[in-house]
Amino acid sequence: MQWFSELFMSHTALQAVIIISVIIAFGLALGKIRVWGISLGVTFVFFAGILAGHIGLSIDPTILHYTENLGLVLFVYELGLKVGPGFFSSFRKGGLELNMLGLGVLAIGTLMAVLCTLCLGIPIGEATGLLCGATTNTPALGAAQQALEQVGRSASGAALSCAVTYPLGVVGVILAIIALRGFLRRSGAPLTPPQEEPDGTFIAEFQVCNPAIYGMSVREISAVSKTRFVISRLWRDHDVSLPDSTTILLKDDHLLVITTPEDAAKLKVLFGKQEARDWNKKDIDWNSIDNQLISRRIIVSRPSINGKKLGSLRLRNQYHINISRISRSGLHLLATPELVLQLG
Repeated sequence: MQWFSELFMSHTALQAVIIISVIIAFGLALGKIRVWGISLGVTFVFFAGILAGHIGLSIDPTILHYTENLGLVLFVYELGLKVGPGFFSSFRKGGLELNMLGLGVLAIGTLMAVLCTLCLGIPIGEATGLLCGATTNTPALGAAQQALEQVGRSASGAALSCAVTYPLGVVGVILAIIALRGFLRRSGAPLTPPQEEPDGTFIAEFQVCNPAIYGMSVREISAVSKTRFVISRLWRDHDVSLPDSTTILLKDDHLLVITTPEDAAKLKVLFGKQEARDWNKKDIDWNSIDNQLISRRIIVSRPSINGKKLGSLRLRNQYHINISRISRSGLHLLATPELVLQLG
């Protein structure tokens, strides 16, 4: 067992990779645990790191410094891909008020960190880490560490204090939301805005039984119904095909349709009959449904595509593929021609 002990305790490059991998894997596994429907997700990686340090695990300081910088760069880059393209457009939907509230939280937190340093004698490095962790602002931690080093202050305790307070910052927000929902429920106030837009998509199978649409193309039906939907598959006489806007629908055609939950009932009236099979399960293997079609997830990574409307790419006509759903920041959006694509 000596080799096993050396593998985890000797400061080598292999040992650093193993320790970091074990911490990440253990934290992600714990992050899937739900209590009353609530999960901390990747935040549990912080707890795993604190536990690893508590039991005496450590890695080479040079490798640790490199890993911290690399992880911060990857984190900021991935965050920019998700948030950056829609940052300015968010100001048109209440983003200005939310950003001002966020700045207010940061100002109050900064004032409290300064008071902790002056009144309680907490070192400025630890106080900065407490502020970054409480506001769950990891990029600010990296900037604060560099600023502290430039002014000749120790930044060694900033990362540890951030790791301690970061999970509490996440839990605190969850508890505040739960308390606010309870208060609104007792006061009789609505819990959601009355005109909130749908965040998800709904998949259903329909059979064409409405004589009014026999012989009509998908474009004509869409223009008449004014309902947003995407036909992913068409089954006709035991054959499957990818329909486009010129496809003519016939009696007893079976359609796999992606729409919104609110429009599903309208499409049932439009097409005639909705099949009972549930197509919204997460464990569906779309490639096993039929062997004539292939389903793939594609990530938008070309800057030249960022900001373009999905319909302007003419993917269906040029490549004979059908985009049915768009995943963005954990939400599923209906792939309409007017949808503007974003990086990531």
